[in-house]
Amino acid sequence: MNVLKLFQKIASYQNVEGNLVTLRAPQPDDFEQWCDVRQKSREFLEKWEPTWQPDEFSKFAFRERVRIYRARARDDVAYAYFLFEKQQGQLVGGLTLSHIRRGVSQAATLGYWMGQNFTRRGYMTDAIDALTSVAGTRFGLHRIEAACLPHNEASRNLLAKCGFEQEGYAKSYVKIAGQWEDHVLFAKLTNVN
Repeated sequence: MNVLKLFQKIASYQNVEGNLVTLRAPQPDDFEQWCDVRQKSREFLEKWEPTWQPDEFSKFAFRERVRIYRARARDDVAYAYFLFEKQQGQLVGGLTLSHIRRGVSQAATLGYWMGQNFTRRGYMTDAIDALTSVAGTRFGLHRIEAACLPHNEASRNLLAKCGFEQEGYAKSYVKIAGQWEDHVLFAKLTNVN
């Protein structure tokens, strides 16, 4: 890889600023805040996510998670961010652009989670708006896709509020809490040509 391309990849993974939150790449020092938010929100989050691993909250597993995030960003296949609210600097959730496809499609999949104590404050709306506003220029993405469980009204409303359009329905799309689940599919186009 030439130096210019490497610099561009590093530059694309800089912080993203919203009005309420800052999106920042996960760091090993985020372990305690991440554990605190995820543990307090476990019952709330588990029904929307893949099965949690037995060592989910070990320091080793978290460091491995951060290492994988960095490797995926370096390889331009995914970019993970933690969300920090601006007033206190508290970690409140996470957001990922993953499954990046280059070539003719220039697309990625959006995934997100929010700590239960931080819902309905506008943080995730702000984060998604901030990230999708730079996805075209910073990451060269034309299309951002998302999916949610059909009965997850909060997520469906969030995506619609952020300008995503419902495009379809996928049978047994993602394994949630150990079960293959149907999902509603959404997408948003960016301003990149």
